[in-house]
Amino acid sequence: MNDSPAEVWLTTSRPQEGVVWITLNRPEARNALSARLMALLSTALEAVVADASARVVVIAGAGPAFCAGHDLREIQQDSSEPTMRALFAQCSALMTRIVRMPKPVIARVHGVATAAGCQLVASCDLAVAAETARFATPGVNIGLFCSTPMVALSRALGRKAAMEMLLTGEMVDAARALALGLVNQVVPEAALDEAVLALAARIASKSPLTLAIGKEAFYRQVEMDLDAAYGYAAEVMTRNMMARDAAEGIAAFLDKRPPVWSGS
Repeated sequence: MNDSPAEVWLTTSRPQEGVVWITLNRPEARNALSARLMALLSTALEAVVADASARVVVIAGAGPAFCAGHDLREIQQDSSEPTMRALFAQCSALMTRIVRMPKPVIARVHGVATAAGCQLVASCDLAVAAETARFATPGVNIGLFCSTPMVALSRALGRKAAMEMLLTGEMVDAARALALGLVNQVVPEAALDEAVLALAARIASKSPLTLAIGKEAFYRQVEMDLDAAYGYAAEVMTRNMMARDAAEGIAAFLDKRPPVWSGS
């Protein structure tokens, strides 16, 4: 395979204030998630968490596809049990990192997002897709059920929709993905970057502290029963009210002026 050098398998840029754009850059391999690429992405996300000026993350793919899942050529070279355990544990840790990091993550999807690539879309907080994008969890077609992608998919979609994708392995077009709740917006491919940046800008304009509090609370409460969720959410909202940004936001609203966030 005429693949790009490993050192440029991932690039980062800042297309506008507060937004970090991370691009998977293995176009010849349809941005397949090799162990090396997953390590690079994880490191890039760690750097974003540590960067106070970064408010929103965008994950995109270079070339004709967003991400075609795990690197089957790499797997074929060493499919021993210890290697497979390490690979899938690494992928699970990466997806968990996206969910648990305090900054919102947007998937910019074009081409195909299959298997672990579909898992990556489902793990991101938001997703904007081109009209030509397609999604699938096709492992069942090659005798390998998409069990780890299933975790993210079953949390992003209703059960029957997730099971249909997992059991059939068939491609879902962008319009269907929107109807199922896998993506938030579908736009013409020529307008994809503009739509992603517009969404990122709206989010980046909010208090970073409030975004972090809200993201963590959302994913924690959704796993609780109703009473526990309300009890937890009430505690979170009380703590949030004690923040300077909450006082500033309320004052700015009443004064009819833009808020000035301190992040505290």
